[in-house]
Amino acid sequence: MPEWYVSGGLALGSILFLMFLSMPVAFAFLLVSFGGMYLLAGVPGMSQVAANASVAVTHFVFLPIPLFLLMGELFFNAGVARKVFDAVDMLTGRMRGRLSYVTIFGGTTFAALTGTSMGNTAMLGSLLVPEMTRRGYAKHMSMGPILGVGGLAILIPPSGLGVLLGSLARIDIGQLLIAGVLPGLVLALLYLLLVYAKIQLDPDCVPPPEDVSHSLREKLVVIVTHILPLSIIVFMVIGLILLGIATPTESAAFGVLGVLIVAAAFGGLTLESIVKSLRGTVRVTAMILLIVAASSTFSQVLAFSGATSGMIRAVGGAELSPAMVIVVMFAILLFMGMFMDQASIMMLTIPIFFPIAQLQGFDLVWFGVVMLLALEMSGVTPPFGLNLFVMLGVAPKGTTMVEVAKSGLPYLACGLLLFVLLVFEPNVALYLPSLMDN
Repeated sequence: MPEWYVSGGLALGSILFLMFLSMPVAFAFLLVSFGGMYLLAGVPGMSQVAANASVAVTHFVFLPIPLFLLMGELFFNAGVARKVFDAVDMLTGRMRGRLSYVTIFGGTTFAALTGTSMGNTAMLGSLLVPEMTRRGYAKHMSMGPILGVGGLAILIPPSGLGVLLGSLARIDIGQLLIAGVLPGLVLALLYLLLVYAKIQLDPDCVPPPEDVSHSLREKLVVIVTHILPLSIIVFMVIGLILLGIATPTESAAFGVLGVLIVAAAFGGLTLESIVKSLRGTVRVTAMILLIVAASSTFSQVLAFSGATSGMIRAVGGAELSPAMVIVVMFAILLFMGMFMDQASIMMLTIPIFFPIAQLQGFDLVWFGVVMLLALEMSGVTPPFGLNLFVMLGVAPKGTTMVEVAKSGLPYLACGLLLFVLLVFEPNVALYLPSLMDN
């Protein structure tokens, strides 16, 4: 059997080569995994890998994924998202750069109801960018906040990537989801401060305040009819897990029920919206389960070849401080985000990073939040961050990828500030999960 760094390097290099040839990610992993196991253990090894992969995708922990996806699909397709935006827009009143702030407030709310970063970015972009462009907002003030807040769906429950990460890494999904709440809110606050600073430094980047006003009665009606029902849904998803009343699967089911009720009350629950939501859910769920199967086989090949244990021994013998280890891993995740999608990054790094994190004595829930933060930032890292392409698709005609990427850079800096905060104060992520243990 070759040295661990040879077998591990060949496996990773083969996958990257196949991806470069435009082979779908999951198929690249499956091909390399079965080919590698055949070389290492012959046909019996391949049979064992296939059996283990089928077991991996039938695990109960994956049940929240389609439910959370269905919740987000219904939220968008039934028109609930637009009503939330209109309500937040009314409540913010008169202020300079109002729509930039509305983007962050609304995007944070959407994040707690959708669980998908690209969906959040696409919805906000299609709703807000044309209107903000018409009113005279600079491109970095319309696209930047959307790029920043769109990724909050990865941190704030219900996070589809969070469920997938917890499942693949074998850590408590409920604790991981709840651990992302405070960091997500802190990041939203940093975005608000960034928008405020930009407006103070360059008031002309946004139009003058609009002469609009709404009575207190109108605002109270909107709060009761639009905001309160959605707050109840958020509680059904997050609060029930935090209180220990429901598992992530049960809270996901409650969330779907809540969105169905609200959509029906708003008059958007049509047969067309239901069918469209179910189709979207089935399509994405099938893709995720194929990724899970591929990741499972790849982890087995790395373990069987000795690559995983070899890397752990190498890190243990390098005498790096825990802080340096986490900085290096975070930097690797960001670098990979420049060229790869988030699911591929997870599949490549979870079998390697989590054993190293355990060796270093990191709290695995905390490390999971750090990894989710890096994945959130990777969606905006040029040149191939997925959210950059989503934004380019809804941006005004003539917008270049360079302009989109520059708009997102200050929000990446906010993510780095949160990373530093998490390193020096882990309780930002671990406080709420600690309440679940009491």
